[in-house]
Amino acid sequence: MTTINQILQNKEKQVWTVTPEATVFEALELLADKNIGAAPVVEDGRLVGIFSERDYARKVILHGRSSRHTPVRDVMTGQVFTIRPQEDMNRCMSLMTDKHIRHLPVLDNDEQLIGIISIGDVVKAIIAEQQVLIDHLQDYITGAHG
Repeated sequence: MTTINQILQNKEKQVWTVTPEATVFEALELLADKNIGAAPVVEDGRLVGIFSERDYARKVILHGRSSRHTPVRDVMTGQVFTIRPQEDMNRCMSLMTDKHIRHLPVLDNDEQLIGIISIGDVVKAIIAEQQVLIDHLQDYITGAHG
């Protein structure tokens, strides 16, 4: 089973974050510029929340707030579920499914943010695992296994 660390190795190393004081507009600019769906909210080097497109739609647009004047702190998701690099993809999928989330920040043992896993990353990893299994089965069936 693929670990979170293995998934992170196939991703860009940079983790794009915002501060709680940033405006929602600034956070949206980051999401659009980096083509990402969520950004961890970091204050003094510590993960304090996550801001996603869903937060914008549900907490800014639907409430008639101004994205240029609303700080991320007011609309971010404060209860952040996280995962460790040594955990496997099953744990990741379980958390995402049970908690109805699409992004999981990855924290090391020192509680430092080292990455973020998206549902797209999980799907890619599942497809890769399935392809390896298919290849092995084809080799076995055709007698190419040695």
